Amino acid sequence: MKREGFSASMKATNLAGRVMKVNHAGEHGAVSIYTGQIFMARFTAKSLLPELLAFKVDEEKHRTIFGNELKRRGLSRCKSYWLCAAGGYALGIGTGLLGAHAISLTTVAVERTVLRHLRHQIELLAQDVEAVSAISGILNDEQEHHDSAANHNYPIGMFGRILSSAVSRATESVIWLGMRL
Repeated sequence: MKREGFSASMKATNLAGRVMKVNHAGEHGAVSIYTGQIFMARFTAKSLLPELLAFKVDEEKHRTIFGNELKRRGLSRCKSYWLCAAGGYALGIGTGLLGAHAISLTTVAVERTVLRHLRHQIELLAQDVEAVSAISGILNDEQEHHDSAANHNYPIGMFGRILSSAVSRATESVIWLGMRL
């Protein structure tokens, strides 16, 4: 009987560790998205620069929160860390090149997906107080990013639906892959 409880506890600990690794890599990817978008927005969407710079600072803070949690747990980075960086930067450059509309649509799509995952993680890891605290500590910022980008009120149209769907699927795929590496 004790062995089953120990096994369940170990599974929960391993899951929480894996989630922290993937979240850390994801925040690194978010920093990279904003880095690429900031670079391009200097030419295509100057009005969004203050918002993008503030979002990047928040994502750097989130990456530090999850990085500290990894250190506390004695865990290394997720194997997808650099994939998230490269993919995020490419997404940031590409959407930044397309201008303010694409930048805002990308933020909404990424944050919508991330918020869904974070809320699910809180439910899944309810017994791990430190993991829940780390995740809960960033939820408001991620919601603010989503809402701020959504408030730009660009028409969605066919382009918006395609971009939003592609970005959401790419974000889901990176999370899925990170959990398995």
